[in-house]
Amino acid sequence: MSVWLPGAPCTPRACVEATASATAVPRAILRVTAVVLLVLVGVVLSPAGAWIPAGATRRWSRAVVRAAGVRIRVTGGTAPRTGGLLLVANHISWLDIPLLAGVRPARMLAKTEIRNWPVAGALAARGALFIDRDRLRALPGTVARIAEAMGSGQAVAVFPEGSTWCGRAQGHFRRAAFQAALDAGVPVQPVRIRYRDGRGAASTAAAYVGDDSLLTSLWRVASARGLVAEVEVLPLIEPGGHADRRTLARAAEARTLGRTRRTQVVAPDARHRTVPGP
Repeated sequence: MSVWLPGAPCTPRACVEATASATAVPRAILRVTAVVLLVLVGVVLSPAGAWIPAGATRRWSRAVVRAAGVRIRVTGGTAPRTGGLLLVANHISWLDIPLLAGVRPARMLAKTEIRNWPVAGALAARGALFIDRDRLRALPGTVARIAEAMGSGQAVAVFPEGSTWCGRAQGHFRRAAFQAALDAGVPVQPVRIRYRDGRGAASTAAAYVGDDSLLTSLWRVASARGLVAEVEVLPLIEPGGHADRRTLARAAEARTLGRTRRTQVVAPDARHRTVPGP
């Protein structure tokens, strides 16, 4: 098995609650339209990304999430605004990407297939660090490029589970990106993401798993009522506290997944979804 391709047993049929209803259709259409328009604005402005203030990028990222009908609740500390940084989080949904950008704008580590996504692929191509997860020989070069970016003062965002999970099941953190943090001598910023319904219960409506298409997942999110994204900025892991990538990855995993780790939900027809990060 490739270090970039862990197996996630979560599937829409086994793990994800339905949200669609006839009364939700007009509202969902408006929300989907708003999300697409905001992403198009991002594509148009992306060539000028170096001149756009980080605060504007954070506000745009959060606007994408809110346009989908999802409220955002941020708790915990504040991520460093400047300097090299490895930003890591658990991975549930495509919404995780703008949520992380709302914490600290960063270069996303993304699979090469993202380039072919409609609209969003053009936006990702402007700043993402792409990986070919089918070529294990490319791993040292990928780690070196991540370390170089962080060493030059940039933040790089990674989903170390390597695959999206429904939120009730979770994976383990892959170690490669943590080697890059060690090589660059930069801190690791763990972030925990959860999705809850209007009653405060854990929700899988935002999950982008299995054979979901991006449009199907977007429609399910836009159709949901009272969906809340909880973003917890956890204590920073300073450089120099861990001797190797194994212990650094374990420390970040313990903070990020914490007591939320659950028994994996295994479906007999499980197929895994691997979107943007390793």
